[in-house]
Parts: sequence; C-alpha cells; structure tokens
Amino acid sequence: MKSLKASLTIRRSIAYIVLALLAFLSLFPFIILIINSTRLHSQIQNGFSIIPGTAFLKNFSKMMSNENVPVLRALANSIFVSFMAALLTTYFSSMTAYGLYMYRFKCRKFAFKFILAVMMVPAQVSTLGFIKLITNIGLIDTLAALYIPSIAAPVVFFYLYQAMESTLPYSIVEAARVDGCNEFKTFNTIVLAMMKPSIAVQAIFSFVSSWNNYFTPALVISSKEKKTIPILIAQLRSADYQKFDMGQVYMMICLAIVPLIIVYLFLSKSIISGATAGGVKE
Repeated sequence: MKSLKASLTIRRSIAYIVLALLAFLSLFPFIILIINSTRLHSQIQNGFSIIPGTAFLKNFSKMMSNENVPVLRALANSIFVSFMAALLTTYFSSMTAYGLYMYRFKCRKFAFKFILAVMMVPAQVSTLGFIKLITNIGLIDTLAALYIPSIAAPVVFFYLYQAMESTLPYSIVEAARVDGCNEFKTFNTIVLAMMKPSIAVQAIFSFVSSWNNYFTPALVISSKEKKTIPILIAQLRSADYQKFDMGQVYMMICLAIVPLIIVYLFLSKSIISGATAGGVKE
C-alpha cells in the first residue's frame, strides 16, 4: 500500500514538473516580447536579456509619434474587422448548421459534403477570383472586404454542426414549434442560447484569425487610414535599415496582443463550458 502511494506521489510530481515546464515554454515568448518592448534598439541588438529595460515609455512615445504608422487608427480598424468577422462567422455558420441539422430535405447530404469539400480548398487558390469579385462589386480598398467573406466559413460550420449533434435535441425545437414559435425566433432565442459555449469558442478563434490575418488585407487595402495592425507591423519591420527600430516593433506587437487577451478573459468561462459540455440524451 505504501509503495503504491509512493508511486502515485512520484507520478504526480513528474506530471506537475512537466506541466510547469510546458507552461513556461508557452509563456516564454510573451515574456521576451514584454522585456524587449522596454529596451532600446541598440540594447536589443546586443543580445538576449531577462532584465527589463527603462525605455518602455520612450518606445511607446516614438511609436505613437510616427506619422508613417497610424497605430490607433490601425488598432481601431483591426478591432472592428475582427469583431464583425467573428459575429458574421458564428451567426451565419450556426444558421447553416441548424438548417442542415434540423431539416430533412432533398440533397441535404450533398450540401453537407459540398461544404466540407470547400473546406479543403486553400484560400490562396481562389485569390484571383476573390480580388476580381470584390473589385466588380466595389469593395476593393474597403474594410467590408475583410469581414463580409467571413459569412462563408466551412470550418466553423462543421464544428457547430458537430456541437449541435451533441447538445441540441430535436424535442426542444419541436416543443417551440408546437408553442407557435417561428423558425427565426426559435433559432435566435433557443438554439443560440443552447449553443453559446460552442459559439464563444468559435468567436474567439475567428477573432484571433481575423486579427492576425495579413494575407487578405495586404491584397485588398491600399489606403493608409484603412490598414490593420498586421500590415503596420510588417511595414515597420521592413522599413529602411537606418531607420529601423526593434524597440518600436516589439512595442507594437505588445500592443497588438492586448485586445486578444481582453477577448479571451471575457469569453474564457464560455470556452471552459464548451470544452466540458457533454451530450444531451432525449
């Protein structure tokens, strides 16, 4: 009995050590990012240091006063685009998943397989067609071109469809229909409420994906006042070598992750609920 307890204690200790090591490795890049945002360009060039510098305010001031890098405007653009992308992606993907899950119609299986087939096609393959389309409809060099295409999100649809199979029983929807509730009201008041944890998870993923997206804005946006944070970071990073300032780059990256942390803190409970939600039996 004592040997069994000792064995469990050793295993638990090893597990804690491994978890602590993994947590440190996950947080280490953020620690380096924060430390380098407090150091000057010359100090960063000298090599790695775990001691924070004293140039945090100086780097921040230089970044904010850089006329070629409208940080606040880009930050507002990124927040707006990411929020709209997360909203449109989750809402319309939920509606599509609900339609294929609840209704039994002809070509239902074909529609499901077709959406999954679209999911396998890389976005880069359809780039030329996408640019031609938004140019023809007058969305080139607009923020709308960055979030309206988020309505069609096969990956989010597939995840929410699987979530509905485990958390949304037919009986609840049928009961709402018997009570005289129309389909849109049933979806907006009952289905979305039951799917809230799963939707929150996908909203965070969509927000982060849109926030970090550099490929599409680089193709679509040309006006300085409509650029997003990833474009500005790349623009600052590729500046002239004599004017290149690593302190400003690290400061901008540090500023760029703040909204992501805020979004995660607000929706973290829903993420845990979505991860621990079990199946619902009728």
